[in-house]
Amino acid sequence: MDKRIRNIIIFVGVAVFIYAIWFFRSIVSYILISAALSILGQPVINFLMRFKYRKFQLPRALCAALTLALFWTVIGLIFRFFVPIILSEANELSTIDFTVLSTQLETPLIKLQEVLVKIGAMDPEVSILDIFHTKLATLVNQNMIADIFSGITSALGSLAVAFFAISFITFFFLKDANLFNEGVMALVPDKHVAEVENVLHKIQVLLSRYLAGILLDVFIIMTLVTFGLWLVGIEFRHAIICGMFSGVLNVIPYVGPWIGAGFSIAIGIATNINLPFETGLLPLIGYMFLVFLVIQVLDGSVFQPSIYSNSVNAHPLEIFLVIMMAGSLAGIGGMVLAIPSYTVLRVIAKEFFSSFKVVQKLTKHI
Repeated sequence: MDKRIRNIIIFVGVAVFIYAIWFFRSIVSYILISAALSILGQPVINFLMRFKYRKFQLPRALCAALTLALFWTVIGLIFRFFVPIILSEANELSTIDFTVLSTQLETPLIKLQEVLVKIGAMDPEVSILDIFHTKLATLVNQNMIADIFSGITSALGSLAVAFFAISFITFFFLKDANLFNEGVMALVPDKHVAEVENVLHKIQVLLSRYLAGILLDVFIIMTLVTFGLWLVGIEFRHAIICGMFSGVLNVIPYVGPWIGAGFSIAIGIATNINLPFETGLLPLIGYMFLVFLVIQVLDGSVFQPSIYSNSVNAHPLEIFLVIMMAGSLAGIGGMVLAIPSYTVLRVIAKEFFSSFKVVQKLTKHI
């Protein structure tokens, strides 16, 4: 076959494959989530398989079912703990009189405008108070909470389908440890079987370390934010909601932590709206900001380098640039998936393109 025709066929095949992944992206996401859960579940499976009574050993299918049940039990307990707190918080926020907040902030906003105009940072014809009122009216309305729960209700059907699909796929990935690998190997030419097996093994090792590290980081941030905010004067039931959101959003590199901080400070303002602004509310905001600043310094200098760099054996600057590029291409979703995707690409490049100097440099620690 002519080389040009062969290259065209390969190009068309790759394009069709990428389009198929995009077209069936929901199913692909279920498979990837199930693969991640199966990686996390393998240590549990191995632990259960060690139990023996004389010649009797737990069947692997039963171990897989128990592991899956453990996953959903833990997730269910987390929801059982947090959902009542979230509902209580939402109910309380829906009763807040934001007119009082607006009144509280009028004097400091006027003073802020005077300072900005004096230093030339703001047009004197523009009213910062009008801007604030417009934004507040846009962001806050009485139907906001109802709209949120309406959206959640409409999504329950999709969540039920996702729950069933992920559970079904995860069970078989846990039951047959090599099922995912065998599915990939079925698409690989015989001459590349050894290389691809090595690639899959390295990917599983690195991603399992990364996933475990992410879960640990989420828990640490949740704990630090919760108790940090509680210590500076936020009620514990509000602090734990802030901690939960901050921990989950911390999965989004660089941007997520400050989104969580903004959300938490907004909760702190809304739930302490009756405090005197200059002697009560403003110091509280300062203390909350300080809590998040200290936690982010710790996370950025201690926790995340261990997770993002050491777990996938990449330089912190390298990780930063990859995340920024992924964010530019695909937004927040790209930032979340940047490190796992980059890890997979590095492992593949090391195995098949190691003759290139740049590949040798980027993959020397794998």
